[in-house]
Amino acid sequence: MWKENSTLFETVIYGHPQCETWTNGTEGALYQLGSTLLSLGYMGGSGAYGALYIFGFLVPSFLCYTLWGWVTLCGADVFSWNLLLVVICLLQLVHLLFRLRQDGFPDEEFRSLYTAVYLPLNVPLPVFKEVTAACENRVLSLGVEENYALEGKTPIDQLSLLLSGRIRVSLEGQFLHYVFPYQFLDSPEWESLRPTEEGNFQVTLTAETDCRYVSWPRRKLYLLLAKERYISRLFSVMLGNDIADKLYSLNDKLFAKSGVRLDIRLPSLYHVLAPSSTSEGSGSAPDRDGAEEQGAANPAPRSQAAPTPPKSSSERNVVPNTYTPPHHNWPLDNELPSGEDSTSLVLEDFADMTGSFMEYGSERDYLK
Repeated sequence: MWKENSTLFETVIYGHPQCETWTNGTEGALYQLGSTLLSLGYMGGSGAYGALYIFGFLVPSFLCYTLWGWVTLCGADVFSWNLLLVVICLLQLVHLLFRLRQDGFPDEEFRSLYTAVYLPLNVPLPVFKEVTAACENRVLSLGVEENYALEGKTPIDQLSLLLSGRIRVSLEGQFLHYVFPYQFLDSPEWESLRPTEEGNFQVTLTAETDCRYVSWPRRKLYLLLAKERYISRLFSVMLGNDIADKLYSLNDKLFAKSGVRLDIRLPSLYHVLAPSSTSEGSGSAPDRDGAEEQGAANPAPRSQAAPTPPKSSSERNVVPNTYTPPHHNWPLDNELPSGEDSTSLVLEDFADMTGSFMEYGSERDYLK
């Protein structure tokens, strides 16, 4: 076996005529140009763009070799092999261009949306493509002071995400909060309805600047969520986070008169914000003041005062207790803390829950 291998090795190395003399001439410009392009081509990196660079240089390199074999060498084998390599490299180049176009973004705004929102959640690019296909890859616009929705009039038939600009949300003319880029415009309205229900906006959304947004039709998005479980979970996380941000923005507007911030997530805050508590407090205060005024106007005469019995010697030696506890000027019931635009934030679902403000004697006990 070793002898057979050694014989084959000797045949490959020494079984051909030895080069007695080397030619001093060159193979021509086509050969030199092809070799130069081949060397430059293999300097490319990895990835799709690196492969595009490599095959972009290999195509003209093998084309030069093909012309060299046809014109200079007049060799059919050299010409055929290099022509085949040119065709293979061209097909690979076309495939790379198709992939780059398929994996690309239809618009620069969609690229920014993917980078800012979906990429931190590790959403694959094909999934993002499927999500944007549901909105037909369209970007809509709103002019300054143009309404996106009117309270009580605009139906809830879509879900929109702001790409640029700023939206003002108001209720009966009272400002609630802003919607900033990469936030949903109507996430509370979307979550408030079932797929089979219909409803209208309860707030007004107005563009304060030139705005750009994407919008998914309600029916089409529901079909996508029912079909793709991963996309359904993705939208559930995004909508929940967006609604939480809106609640925190409303919470920043609520504060007590004493400077203590209240949390709208507490069920007991319902009784603080409810108009009935303030009206009851304002109604009880005049009664108490009226009773005090009546008592001051009709003082009891001194002659009708009950006589004090005579004290014994032991009782006279007892030092009277003159200590009185310090009096704190705690606010009355009609001075309960309230927030700006608080009447629009009453959560009636928390009315019957335990831990309400009415279970405490005063605001001091409640804020402890």
